[in-house]
Amino acid sequence: MASVVEMLVNTSRESHLVELVDPSGAHLGSTTVAQAHTSPGLLHRAFSVLLTDSVGRVLLQQRAASKTGFANAWANTCCGHLAPGVAPIPAAVARLRAELGIEAPALHERGTFIYHAHDPASGRVEHEYDHVLVGTLETPITLTLDPAEVADIQWIKAEVLDAQLTEQPGYFAPWLLGVLRIATPTRVGDSAPTGCLNVELVR
Repeated sequence: MASVVEMLVNTSRESHLVELVDPSGAHLGSTTVAQAHTSPGLLHRAFSVLLTDSVGRVLLQQRAASKTGFANAWANTCCGHLAPGVAPIPAAVARLRAELGIEAPALHERGTFIYHAHDPASGRVEHEYDHVLVGTLETPITLTLDPAEVADIQWIKAEVLDAQLTEQPGYFAPWLLGVLRIATPTRVGDSAPTGCLNVELVR
């Protein structure tokens, strides 16, 4: 029988419940994904996974053109929302399996940050209390992409990604920099972000 997390992955995401939180991460209630992303946006719990390999490359995904927010942007390995009472790591394991067709390596939580991002193309707003999870993936590995979620993937050296984020920020999802600052703080800035990261995707 499918778990609650797996059933959530396989049903319409707009109708899923997400957990509303305050800036400290304390539970406030719940609402649907659609309502949480309607301007001005409601702060809710989410997760972002960043996988690396043994030589320090980072696995990025390009969001599908059909995504309701930040379509076609390059982002971290995968991300998702948390339903009330669902822990970040089990949700991330299910999302990695659904989007990329892989069994997750051991995942560890590195920290959290808040971001608020408006997508001018769709009008959607991301306002998320984001749990950043990291893991190391053995390569080579075969990935099976869900085309409704992922347009493409790439392994990229950390120093190349650093340069591209500076030179071409509009190619990337606006939360990626915050994820990298927590997941790899010695590479992107000197410390994890504090407070709320307010960003807008440049197209």
